[in-house]
Amino acid sequence: MQRMIKSDHRMFSASDDSTMMKQIQATHAPDGRELDVNPFLHIIEDILRRANPIIDGGFHGTQEHVDHVEDSASLAGFDDILEALAYIIHKISCEISCKCSGGGDAHATTMVLFNTLTSYSWDAKVVLSLAAFAVNYGEFWLVAKLSTTNPLAKSVAFLKQLPDIIEHSNSLKPQYDALEKLIKAMMDLTRCIVEFKELPPQYISHDTPAMSTAIAHIPAASYWIIRCIVACSSQIASLIGLRHEHTASTTEAWELSSLAHKVNNIHEHLKKQLALCYQQIDEKRHLEYYQNLVHLFETSHLDNMKILKALLNPKDELQPLVIGSTKTRANLEVLRKKHVLLLISDLDISHEEVLFLDSMYKEPKRPEIQYELVWLPIVDRLTPLNEEHQHIFKHLQSMMPWYTVYDPWIIETAVIKYIKEVWHFAKKSILVVLDPQGKVASRNALHMVRIWGNHAFPFTSEKEDALWKLENWKLDLLVYGIDVEIPDWIAKGSVVCLYGGEDINWIRKFTTTAKAVAEAAGINLELVYVGKNNAKERLKKNIATINAEQLSHYWPDISSVSLFWSRLESMLYSKLQKTVENDYIMQEVMTMLSFDGSDQGWAILFRGSDEMARAKGDLALRSLLEFNEWREDAELNGFVPALKDYLQKLHTPHHCNRLILPGIDGGIPERVVCAECGRPMEKYYMYRCCTD
Repeated sequence: MQRMIKSDHRMFSASDDSTMMKQIQATHAPDGRELDVNPFLHIIEDILRRANPIIDGGFHGTQEHVDHVEDSASLAGFDDILEALAYIIHKISCEISCKCSGGGDAHATTMVLFNTLTSYSWDAKVVLSLAAFAVNYGEFWLVAKLSTTNPLAKSVAFLKQLPDIIEHSNSLKPQYDALEKLIKAMMDLTRCIVEFKELPPQYISHDTPAMSTAIAHIPAASYWIIRCIVACSSQIASLIGLRHEHTASTTEAWELSSLAHKVNNIHEHLKKQLALCYQQIDEKRHLEYYQNLVHLFETSHLDNMKILKALLNPKDELQPLVIGSTKTRANLEVLRKKHVLLLISDLDISHEEVLFLDSMYKEPKRPEIQYELVWLPIVDRLTPLNEEHQHIFKHLQSMMPWYTVYDPWIIETAVIKYIKEVWHFAKKSILVVLDPQGKVASRNALHMVRIWGNHAFPFTSEKEDALWKLENWKLDLLVYGIDVEIPDWIAKGSVVCLYGGEDINWIRKFTTTAKAVAEAAGINLELVYVGKNNAKERLKKNIATINAEQLSHYWPDISSVSLFWSRLESMLYSKLQKTVENDYIMQEVMTMLSFDGSDQGWAILFRGSDEMARAKGDLALRSLLEFNEWREDAELNGFVPALKDYLQKLHTPHHCNRLILPGIDGGIPERVVCAECGRPMEKYYMYRCCTD
């Protein structure tokens, strides 16, 4: 053993010597035979695990592990392979036993094994050598373990001079620990070499930098694995013939630890190259998957199954869907040949959005309106999955009576890339509509749904055009499905005033003045506070004050306010898709959004379908305070037309309007004119995080 240690010292300093590498390469002449080494690895791992050295009076892992041998041996065709290789394993086993028992040179012994295995690939060389070592190692510890209870094992142990190993287990613990660490190190490195052999050649070639680097280092790695087998075998051989005079050798334990350190360093280097290879493979697979998606969407299909499988079920799960509110699992077949609305969002989708879709989904529909809704959440793959994300996902899922993806973390990265690049999903939710054949009917029908609900079915661009042709800028368009009282007020001929903003002092002055003017003018005026977009907390405070002081009507449900503003954004989105110049509805929508973007309050008054007047806070309040100036005109031509004319007279060149457009797909208009004076507005960019 001491001679082998000295040899190891000599070779350690020359481990990367080119002469040694030439020696190793000279023994390598594979004949092209392919050997599946995994069944061997399973058996080797099982033997080494069960044959752990005796430490603290017991064997580790002999009872609690699954019988890998039975699993491995039952693999189809493995018996035939093992029979064909039994001779070479036995031959190597004998070589190891003989050379290591005689205390020969470690490097020379290692080279003998390489010459014996000359016709095998590098992974086969190390696995077959490990198999031979496992036979010797397993037999040694099997006899040692059973020698205290089995008469046959006791006699064999006596002839092998092993009976004192049990008694000396405590003093031998440093060697056992070092042996165990070295075996683990060479098994880890072996698995790494096998992984390189199993990399799919269609995704990575030998000339890629990471792969070529690994290929250059695998011969040396193989050398050191077999060199470690020789060292371990020598350590076991040194235990044979031990008597009571045995004392633990610190040098032997240090030598095994040094080898383990060497092998672990090689393993770490190869692991880095393997990670780079997997990264490149993933990139190529994702690109292939992405290109397949593009091809699928460009191809006509008889039904939507291929499209839906590629999007929602890349792992071929039997039931990849779940009905969110009931947790009932479902197969993709429930969507076959149906209109499918894919709700695509991140985990920050607002509850208001979900509640709105819930009301639309549950609303009674005409027989011809048939579709299924599926939530496809986009999760950040760079952020590790944790309990918080799972909780948020499960909570949102429980709010949804429609189908959802069972596990969003298994959705292919290529699908997410396609959704972001082709369907332009960024942060805001989108609703992609697929027809019964899987063809995209709309890249985002959410704006149609917000404006017209189920009346927009089948949510195509043609249907959208047809609906716009029937629309005018009127109060119904703004509050459809939000306020059930307003249609009654319109029918009664009342003047309906929607007003907003967050300045409660202005709100008090405006509502008080408006009520007084309405009484003076002899009209029935209904005031409705519609708040401010993206200001929930301030909105709640204002509503509480309006309610306490009985200033006007309001929408107690904050989601109604959110829907009001999101409908306006959706109208803008829809109109921008059409690129219609001088579109009156689009101009009025942008005016409303500019009102909301200012720091002031604002008001818009409607009477019937044709009469409308609007103004920002100061101007709206001033016009009412100066009612006597236009009272006669109101009596002659009507309240709203007279107010509109008077507001035109009050316009001054000194004003500032601000229009904040939502971050939506569809482009930003190049030219936006001021709602006050008609001049083109300057364009700025704003990035906002806090929405309150």
